[in-house]
Amino acid sequence: MKKNTVFLLLDGESPNNLPDFSDYSLICATDGAYKYLQENQITPNFVSGDFDDAHSISNDIEVIQTPDQNFTDFDKILQILFEKSYKNIDVYGASGKEQDHFLGNLHTAICWKNELEITFFDNYGTYFLAKKNTKISNCLHKIISLLPLPNATKINTTGLQYPLNKEDLTFGKRIGTRNKAIENEVTISFEEGELVIFVND
Repeated sequence: MKKNTVFLLLDGESPNNLPDFSDYSLICATDGAYKYLQENQITPNFVSGDFDDAHSISNDIEVIQTPDQNFTDFDKILQILFEKSYKNIDVYGASGKEQDHFLGNLHTAICWKNELEITFFDNYGTYFLAKKNTKISNCLHKIISLLPLPNATKINTTGLQYPLNKEDLTFGKRIGTRNKAIENEVTISFEEGELVIFVND
């Protein structure tokens, strides 16, 4: 089991394949995503949201109402998980459909970066906020993209086809998309800023 790790489903593009739920300590979803779990006969520990997309929820599932419209359902459910002392969150359904939601979810991840370890999974790969020193394993031949939000400075990489050597990336000027892992382990380090790493199969 992934100790203290949560499976969280948001209401974006539904996953084509689901993980082994025995790996998770907790399963939860926003209200808009609950229907997908229901259709796949998966019972979450709780569902939260403003319930503007009402679905029939079983009485044995905890329902947490979060009506505050000043925050997204993603932000509110992260607050709940943080208060429940969960730190590691695997997020499915954060991308696809309306792209403003996808960008908003990245914004939320940045807001929580000091409190939570968030990894996003979609039907094409994974993505996450890089630490100042990041190591990616089992990635030979995979596509690795580095996206600064809005900038990241003095980036160094090893294991990529096109390495970076103390180089800066800035959104709107230069980004690092569609690189390729030529080794099974890739390392990425940088000094300042925010950097999202995408690992696509």
